[in-house]
Amino acid sequence: MAVAVALIWGCAAAGTAHPVDATPGGFEWAAEQAAAEFGVPKDVLLGVSYESSWWEGHHGRPSTKGGYGPMHLTDTTSGKTYPHRPGEGPVDATGTDDPSEHTLQAAAEMIGVAPQTLKRDELQNLRGGAALLASYQRQITREMPSDPGGWYGAVARYSQAADTATAGRFADGVFTVIRSGKQRVREDGQRVSLPKRASVRPATAQLASLRLRTSAAAAASECPIELNCRFAAAAASNYQVSSRKSNGMDVDFIVIHDLEGTYDGGVSWFQDPASGVSAHYVLKADGSEATQMVATKDIAFHAGNYWVNLHGVGIELEGYAAQGPTWFTPAQYKATATLVLYLARRFDVPLDRKHIIGHDNVLPTRPARAPDAHWDPGPYWDWEKFMALLDADHRREREAEGRGTGGNIGIGQAVTIAPTYAKNAQTVTVCAPTCRSRTQPSNFLYVRTEPRDDAPLVPDLALHPDGSAGTDRIDDWGATAMWGQEFVVADVRGDWTAIWFGGRKGWIHNPAGVNTRLAPNARIVRPASGTPSVSVYTTAYPRASEYPQGVPASEQTRFTMYAFPPGQAYVAARAPVRADDFFPATPTRPEVVVTGDQKYEVIQYNRRLATVNTAETR
Repeated sequence: MAVAVALIWGCAAAGTAHPVDATPGGFEWAAEQAAAEFGVPKDVLLGVSYESSWWEGHHGRPSTKGGYGPMHLTDTTSGKTYPHRPGEGPVDATGTDDPSEHTLQAAAEMIGVAPQTLKRDELQNLRGGAALLASYQRQITREMPSDPGGWYGAVARYSQAADTATAGRFADGVFTVIRSGKQRVREDGQRVSLPKRASVRPATAQLASLRLRTSAAAAASECPIELNCRFAAAAASNYQVSSRKSNGMDVDFIVIHDLEGTYDGGVSWFQDPASGVSAHYVLKADGSEATQMVATKDIAFHAGNYWVNLHGVGIELEGYAAQGPTWFTPAQYKATATLVLYLARRFDVPLDRKHIIGHDNVLPTRPARAPDAHWDPGPYWDWEKFMALLDADHRREREAEGRGTGGNIGIGQAVTIAPTYAKNAQTVTVCAPTCRSRTQPSNFLYVRTEPRDDAPLVPDLALHPDGSAGTDRIDDWGATAMWGQEFVVADVRGDWTAIWFGGRKGWIHNPAGVNTRLAPNARIVRPASGTPSVSVYTTAYPRASEYPQGVPASEQTRFTMYAFPPGQAYVAARAPVRADDFFPATPTRPEVVVTGDQKYEVIQYNRRLATVNTAETR
């Protein structure tokens, strides 16, 4: 076996990209050989790889922080060697002399392989990661124990974190995986298994030997204790002081954005009065830091829709929606999920995609602004993976049993859009400035006018007033149904399912129901008897007559190009919301909350949420 291993390593080192599935035994076999070569327990190597990449190689593409391969070996100068355009790629492509940003070069030198090979060859990437772990272990204890628990310090060091909280959080995550076990099917179809080792006791005292800085106290911030969080106020003109929820205004939405840039740049932008915008929180791409910029009681300007801002908390992520060659890291997903869970518990926000939404699920307040509406966090934010992190009781695993029902899908039933991200390759065109198409795993399904692959995409009249078909451009969002959204079945024909979508019947490819699951508890809204067409709005403001004297009424703008006629049906949030509006305090009066006697349903109309008056619906 040793001779065979040497031959395979030598072959890989000599040449081009070397997919793991071309080696005997695949990924697990490669991890076992790498672990044995460098004296690292296999459980530790697999645990670190899972926390770093979920055991994925990403075809040699870097993460948003410039990490490569299943061991996330870093090279933040990757923007020079992996070409990308503005708005794509690693958020830090300049690099510094910080060794934590160049672990790929260090690992390559240790194993005598060119750095470029470690980027694309998963075998060598695993070897490089094992070599790094072994070097850290020797520095910390001068021993190479077979017991995984004795590697806690090396694992914490591998995170490259500068503070004890972040390093400890990474190591704790690794040892949680080791102790509880983990199974996962990779994008290439390989099933990887890490058996449960409940008896492992991590030597957490080793963390002190790393001599990392202690995270600064963040008494002023509203953050879960698991996050390294600080408070840095946004410019006063970029948000409104309020007293949610004590003033009666509920928080109903948690809105996920991306910055289209760096963490530090985002913080600075929200502190600049010229920007006019802010978010409640900004999160770093590696999960190591979070900054709260607006108190949750106050109203940040983040969603491009003031009524959503009134009832939302905005979270901005370091990174790009177009991504190009990059991928969001497990650490970023986990840190975001930790914050969302904290906020959802505080404000009683349901953990579903009607309330945990993206900026790309928010309609602007006026139809004229629809073509410029933001579409972050974009098609490559894995909602399936993210919502699973919020699902402590594994309810979604049980619901997934309803997927693949095929002919059992009936007209009038509600279904959840639920394609498996890794298997859902969609073609998207990015134009910045020249156009280029890319086919890769995505979080959405295209919606077509007819049940066939070559049928035009459904038109969205807010984007295409002339009724022309939608396109696959990344900013042409009108013909895409996203993971987790719920719609009512309008028809079934072979491998295709029609849903009521944006005022018409739209078809999604759904062979054997593989891209949907039943949503038996959905609240379905239909036009009330005698209503010729339900009016579609994007806010829920009171009537002008309900505003007190001296307070200007906000306009309830109807999207007149959108239709909701009898015969159609849409899925609504858990309960209607009351019409309301808010005005901050002035030197001459306290803050004003205006409430009306009308109620509105918040429905999943197309990719975006819309509101409809309950007086017109049933």
